[in-house]
Amino acid sequence: MYITLEELRQIKHLLPSGSIKRIADELNIDEQAVRNYFGANHLENSGNHLQAGPNGGIVQIENLEILNLAKKILDEENIAHSN
Repeated sequence: MYITLEELRQIKHLLPSGSIKRIADELNIDEQAVRNYFGANHLENSGNHLQAGPNGGIVQIENLEILNLAKKILDEENIAHSN
C-alpha cells in the first residue's frame, strides 16, 4: 500500500490519547515501534519505505497491522462522538 507521509502523520494526529500504547499492547510490540511506523524519528526502522515525493514523500507500507488498528480506533471514536 502507498500513502503520503503527510496522510500517515495525519492519521496519527487524529488518534485519541493513549492510542499508541493501545496499538503497541494489542500487537505486543514496543510503543516506539508504533511511533516510528507513523514517521516519528526513525521511519527507516519501521519496516516502511519512504520515497521522495509530494506531501513529505510516498510511504510504501508492507505490514498493514498498525495502520488497520489505527483506522479501527478512529472508527470507534467516530461512532462514540456520533452518539
